[in-house]
Amino acid sequence: MSEQSPRPRKPGKPYRRPQKDPVRFLAFEALRAVDERDAYANLVLPPLLRKAREKGDFDARDAALATELVYGTLRKQGTYDAIIASCVDRPLREVDPPVLDVLSLGVHQLLGTRIPTHAAVSASVELARVALGDGRAKFVNAVLRKVAQDDLDTWIERVAPPYDDDPEDNLAIVHSHPRWVVSALWDSLGGGRAGIEDLLEADNERPEVTLVARPGRSTTEELLREEAAVPGRWSPYAVRLSEGGEPGAVEAVKEGRAGVQDEGSQLVALALANAPLDGPDEKWLDGCAGPGGKAALLAAVAAERGAMLLASEKAPHRAGLVAKSLAGNPGPYQVIAADGTRPPWRPGSFDRVLMDVPCTGLGALRRRPEARWRRRPEDLEGFAPLQRDLLRTALESVRVGGVVGYATCSPHLAETRAVVDDILKQYPHTELIDARPLLPDVPALGEGPDVQLWPHLHGTDAMYLALIRRTG
Repeated sequence: MSEQSPRPRKPGKPYRRPQKDPVRFLAFEALRAVDERDAYANLVLPPLLRKAREKGDFDARDAALATELVYGTLRKQGTYDAIIASCVDRPLREVDPPVLDVLSLGVHQLLGTRIPTHAAVSASVELARVALGDGRAKFVNAVLRKVAQDDLDTWIERVAPPYDDDPEDNLAIVHSHPRWVVSALWDSLGGGRAGIEDLLEADNERPEVTLVARPGRSTTEELLREEAAVPGRWSPYAVRLSEGGEPGAVEAVKEGRAGVQDEGSQLVALALANAPLDGPDEKWLDGCAGPGGKAALLAAVAAERGAMLLASEKAPHRAGLVAKSLAGNPGPYQVIAADGTRPPWRPGSFDRVLMDVPCTGLGALRRRPEARWRRRPEDLEGFAPLQRDLLRTALESVRVGGVVGYATCSPHLAETRAVVDDILKQYPHTELIDARPLLPDVPALGEGPDVQLWPHLHGTDAMYLALIRRTG
């Protein structure tokens, strides 16, 4: 099948002006921003929805459908690309990206929602007429009619190799992840088909919104009075919003007394805060503090204990976000813009240090599904020196007897244990602390002493944490 150029209308044939569907056009706009500007849907979509509501174009059901179309299309992009590729007569890279976005939206409606077939096809063709012109609309119509002939399971059986022939490629297409990501996650899990399939499925589920009640400023009891709120699973400060809950409408969130923060992120901060120390406990450091979620929780816990937090972030605009998150903290704190690999503070200045280092973000693919398609294996090489330099800084910044928390939002072994093992060889006067007891009641934390959280096991992002005590 090929894209067709516009054909002249037959004499006397009336021309019907295409009708703009606000929901699908907004979803198309969001996908174009993700593709053209490397934007993230969770940053692009909210202002588009807000603008549509202000114009009176949208109600709550429209917003829910637009959100499902955007996130569902992005999560299943790999699967849908394989299906579309089998229905066109050219390599997929030669299909214009805007056309591919319309096709992907259409395929998601056909194979991933309960929208009737005729409505999914006609709405997609109409979107193509509005956004791309009549000629490309005919191409979209032809492709989607091919797709509509079978259901998702039949298509997957057709386009994915059998599991026994190529397990990684099968899982990549079935669960819509790049092959190299499947391989890396499988290695991190330690093998077994059930575990990797459960993880990949969890990556494609819509994550719950989790709030954190910042100690001394809010309580879980206050947050649980919200209509859609239920208790968190693991963190004593966590409250989950069931589907339809809007965090921006929560008074404590609007006032900064509570925030939106994944429960895994909360657990990492709390484990560092509760790790046993030798000696005083007065000065804490968050060495990679942006955008400020962990820093805000650490600062609040520190304030309860009479300690202060220094929050450092290299990028000035991200340091500004940290300052906003910490504004109103009941105890002393300071926010600075500084390069964590060339710190302005003296060695041995802190009792507790958190380094949540920049990484590939493979642990947060539920929240940023587009990230899986942007990352490449070579990105690991770019992050590796920075991650090691920041862990070195952390170990040099903590006093003897103090504790460092090395954290990533990636389970990739090259970003977790490989970094810790490499650096500890250079710092013999250190010891790993068993982090598992510091996450009480959380199951399936592995063999220790480090901890790896998982979406399919814990309902959190795949956060990694190693706790290291400096002994000399």
